[in-house]
Amino acid sequence: MTTADPISGVFAALADPTRRAILARLAEGEATVAQLGAPFPISAQAISKHLNVLERAGLIVRTREAQWRRVRIEPAPLRDVAGWVAQYRRLWEERYDALGGYLERLQKEEP
Repeated sequence: MTTADPISGVFAALADPTRRAILARLAEGEATVAQLGAPFPISAQAISKHLNVLERAGLIVRTREAQWRRVRIEPAPLRDVAGWVAQYRRLWEERYDALGGYLERLQKEEP
């Protein structure tokens, strides 16, 4: 999922609910691959594919200690996405404020 636009890769990785659930779990602290796969009714191979997508998007880092494979979240790409969304949040808030003002005027005009 290497793209010229890293934010697109992050959004693509976050498009799947299983990957979002894995990230939510990792937000609580690092875990082994087995721990991450335990709540899901899918194969270890499927979990590995999800982890590959998250890793390519830069959202996780995998390490290996003896026989244990640990995974931790990498928050930097999420901060980048949050910054991108914040630009649009200001726009949405301005439009909602304008709509709120318009609706108030309409209510005052009603008999």
